[in-house]
Amino acid sequence: MVFEDFKVDRNIYEVELSYMFSKLMRLKLPQDTPPVSVGTSRQLHKFLNQQKTENARLCVEIKKKDVKTRSSLPKRKKIDDDLEENLADQEEDDDDDDDDEDIGDIFDYCDDSDGASSDDENFTLYGKLPQPDEHVEEKKTPLEMNPTPVTKKAKGIPPTVKLELSSLTLTVGQQYETKDELEMRCKILSVLHHFDFNVDRSDPEMLVIKCWIEGCSWRVRATPVERSARARKATPDILGVLYKDFVGSVDSMVKPKHVSHAMNLRFGIKMDYWKAHRTLKKARKLVRGSAESGYAELPTYLHMIRKANPGTLTRLEVDENQRFKYLFLAFGASINGFPYMRKVIVVDGTFLKEKYKGTLLTASAHDGNFQIFPIAFAVVDTENNKSWEWFFRQLSNVDDEGLAIISDRHKAIAKAIGKVYPMASRGVCTYHLYKNILQRFRGRDAFRLVKKAANAYRLTDFETAFEEIKTMNPSLHRYLEKADVQKWTRVHFPGERYNITTTNIDESMNKALSEARSLPNAGLLDAVRLMMTRWFSDRRNDAMSMKTTLTRGVEKLLEERVAYARTLTVQSIDLHQSQVTSKTSLHVVNLTEKTCSCRRFDLEKLPCAHAIAAAEASKGKTSTISQCHRYFLSNYLYNSYSTSVMPKDDAIPVQDAVKDKVCLPPVVHQPPGRPKKSRIKSVLEKAVEKKRPRKQHACSRCHLVGHNCKTCPSAI
Repeated sequence: MVFEDFKVDRNIYEVELSYMFSKLMRLKLPQDTPPVSVGTSRQLHKFLNQQKTENARLCVEIKKKDVKTRSSLPKRKKIDDDLEENLADQEEDDDDDDDDEDIGDIFDYCDDSDGASSDDENFTLYGKLPQPDEHVEEKKTPLEMNPTPVTKKAKGIPPTVKLELSSLTLTVGQQYETKDELEMRCKILSVLHHFDFNVDRSDPEMLVIKCWIEGCSWRVRATPVERSARARKATPDILGVLYKDFVGSVDSMVKPKHVSHAMNLRFGIKMDYWKAHRTLKKARKLVRGSAESGYAELPTYLHMIRKANPGTLTRLEVDENQRFKYLFLAFGASINGFPYMRKVIVVDGTFLKEKYKGTLLTASAHDGNFQIFPIAFAVVDTENNKSWEWFFRQLSNVDDEGLAIISDRHKAIAKAIGKVYPMASRGVCTYHLYKNILQRFRGRDAFRLVKKAANAYRLTDFETAFEEIKTMNPSLHRYLEKADVQKWTRVHFPGERYNITTTNIDESMNKALSEARSLPNAGLLDAVRLMMTRWFSDRRNDAMSMKTTLTRGVEKLLEERVAYARTLTVQSIDLHQSQVTSKTSLHVVNLTEKTCSCRRFDLEKLPCAHAIAAAEASKGKTSTISQCHRYFLSNYLYNSYSTSVMPKDDAIPVQDAVKDKVCLPPVVHQPPGRPKKSRIKSVLEKAVEKKRPRKQHACSRCHLVGHNCKTCPSAI
C-alpha cells in the first residue's frame, strides 16, 4: 500500500514499519527500549491486539536499498515486466495479485496463526525451492514449471535445490517427498489463481498434469490468462487447509458465515453456508484432531499425565473389542488438597458434543473461600446404574470416610451410592426439587413454603411450614414425603451438609467446560488440565496474599453478621452459656460446644449473629475467629492448592507397551438431523431469565441501600 499510494520505486527503496509502546507501558520498561518492527503477519496481529487496549502510532520509514541488492534489480525488473505483459489481457485481477510484485512471495506475509514458524507444520512441506545458483536460468519466471514429467524420486537434481516454505509457487528443479504433496500444491494453486487442471497420467513412476482447456501448453505463467469459473478442486479439504494456515482461528465462536466472509476477502472465493460449514469442520479437525484420534491418544496421554503429576489416579477401560467404555481422571493436586475441604462432594453429569457423544461425570467440593474445587472427572457412555457405580468405585480411592454426597434425584446415583458408600449421607439438590415442583404443581404460596421448609434450621420452623403445605396442597405434601425429608431438608439431614444444598458448583463447572465438551476426548482432558492449572495457580497466589486468619469470603460473610450482632442484647447465664435477645427472639449460645438454639451455628460451622454477640460480650475471652471451623482458615485454603497441576511433558519417553495399547471409539447410533449442542431449558430457568431484578431495600431514615433503620449509621 505504501509503494502504491506514495509512488515509490521499489527497485530503489524499501519500506520499514515500526511502532513504539505507549508512555504508560514505557514506564515499566527500560529507557533504552527500541521501537518494535512490523514485518510479518504475526507481528501485525500483535500490534492490532495492542490497539484494543492502548493507542500506538505506526511509523512508516522509506530507505534506499543497499548497492548489492539493487545490482540484481534490472533482471528482476525484466521478469516483472514480462509478468505484467502476460496478465494485461485479463479482465479482472485479484487484489492480492495487484498488491504483490513478486507472485512467488504471495504468502510471505501470512505466518502461522499459532505464532510458530511454518517449519512446524508438516502439511506445508510441499517441496523445496532452489537456492541461488549460477547455473539456474534467471530468465525463467517463478510461475514456469518444467514440462518434464515429475517422478516420485527425481535424480540428478542438486541437493541445494530447496523450496521456501512460505512460498507456494512452482519453479524448475523442485523436489517433493511424495506425489501427494505435488498434487496438494497444484490444487491449492488452482484455488488461489482461479484455474483448473486434469491429471493426464498418474502411476507410481510418473505424474503428468495438464490444463483442462484443450490446446493450452502447461506453463504456470500462462494459467492466470486461462482462468476458469470451474472450481472442482476447491473442496472443503483444500479450503480447510487454506483457512487454517492463512486466515483465522477455529474456536467455538467462529461460525460458517465468518469463514465465508474471511475466505471471500482473502482469496476472492465465494461459498454457500454448507460449504463454509464443511470447511470449518475440516479446519477444526486439522487443529484439534479427529474424534477417532482423540480415543487413540488416550493411553499415551494418561500415561504422560501420571508421569508429570505424581499421585494422579487414571483408569481407562475398554471392552473385548478394544472399544472405549469408561475413563476416570483425578489429578494428584486434587487428591492432596481434598483433606483441607469440607467433606461434602457434589456429583453431576452432562452430555458431550463430539461425534461419539458420551457423558462427562464430575465430582467437586467447596473450598474455604466458597470456590469450586474439582476432585475427579469421568467419561462414560450414559448415566445408568453401571456407569455411576463404576465412577463411585474409582472415586472411593480418593476418600470414603464421613462423606456427604449431593446430587440430583437420578435413581442410578442413589443405587450406586448405596453400594459403594453405604455409610455416606446422601442429599438431593433443592434446585432440581424446585424445578420438579413447578412442573407438577401450581401455586406460588406453596412453592414459597417448600423453600422455607427446605432451608429451615430449627425443627419447629420446619414442622410449621410443612403443616401449612399439607393444609394448602395435600398432593404436594405427599410428593415431598416420598422424596424423603432427610435428603432435601437441612434440619433432618443425617450428616454434615454445612451450607451446601444444591449442585450449582457442578453446573458452573459444566458451563466453564462448555467449549471443551465439543473436543475429542484427549483434547477434553487437556482442556480440563489447563483449567485446573490456571485455577490452582491463581488461588494459591490469592491465598498467599490474604492477610487475615479467615478466608476473604468468610470475612465478608461475618461482616454482615457483625453489624446485626451489635443490635442484640447479651446476658451471661453461666461460664459457657449466654442469653442473646432481640425485640422478637431469644436464643441461648454455648461458645464451648459451638452451638446456638437458632441451629445456624451448629449446621454451618460458622458463628451466627447471636454467637458473635456472645463472643464480643465475653470481653476478649473468646474471639469470633476461634468459633469458625478450621476449614475456613486461610492457611487451609493455601494448603488446598499447594500442589501444582502440570502439563504433560513430550520429552518423557513412552514405553512401547503403552504405545501399543489400542482404544477404538465406541459404536454409537447417530440420530437423524442436526446434532443438538444445548439442552432444553426447564420452566424454572425460563422464569428466572424473564424475572426482573428485585429492587434493593432502602433505609427509611437516610434512604440509602445496604442497611435498615436499625443499623443506620446516622442513628448511632
